[in-house]
Amino acid sequence: MEPALRNTLLTALLALTFGFLGAATWSYAGLADNRTRAYLMDNPTILQDVAEALAAEQARDRLASLGEELYEPFPGAVIGNPQGSRVMIEFTDYNCPYCEASLKDVTRLVAEDPELKVIMREWPIFEGSEEAARMALAAAMQGKYREFHERMFAVGPASPATVEAAAQGVGLDMERARNDAASEAVSVELVRNLTFARSLGFSGTPAFIAEGTPFAGAVGYDRLKEALENAGD
Repeated sequence: MEPALRNTLLTALLALTFGFLGAATWSYAGLADNRTRAYLMDNPTILQDVAEALAAEQARDRLASLGEELYEPFPGAVIGNPQGSRVMIEFTDYNCPYCEASLKDVTRLVAEDPELKVIMREWPIFEGSEEAARMALAAAMQGKYREFHERMFAVGPASPATVEAAAQGVGLDMERARNDAASEAVSVELVRNLTFARSLGFSGTPAFIAEGTPFAGAVGYDRLKEALENAGD
């Protein structure tokens, strides 16, 4: 945990805990107080709840600082309605088992909502996944991102052989795809996605932004659906 976040967390936790205890004034030394220790022992989820709330607040602040560029997809790297009025962003890696598990959630959300636009951000952080990410963007340039994305998870884990099989399986022009995968445009996009992820404080995949609400990890269908439905409330 970053020192600044840790200090903020401790301050918030102290305020929350001591508020429940009804203390008028406290200091950091109060952490040693038996009543405080007992309260924390009886309520072990407080620290986690405060940490999650603070992390979400910081992520929202970082999100606002990135502006509209974050919402400009790589051409073709979109699932769902490219002109949809509701937007979700997913950072994904083909060697991430949680990304594979989240595919069914994203597929379900898209099937249920014709207005949902899912901007896909290839973020290859696992060993051996960069080649798959590059080919996915090459597939996007041929209008076959979604087909490749789903096929890649089906034939994975990512390796030169499975990337080739997935690309051929969805009917890519292989000569063009290999050239595009090695292109400067794709390299720039991967660096761009890495920069976005780090700026948002994400440390792994999958990571989502659902109508302005950031989520780190495979949070599941229900939380993503709620964020999409509650946007603007």
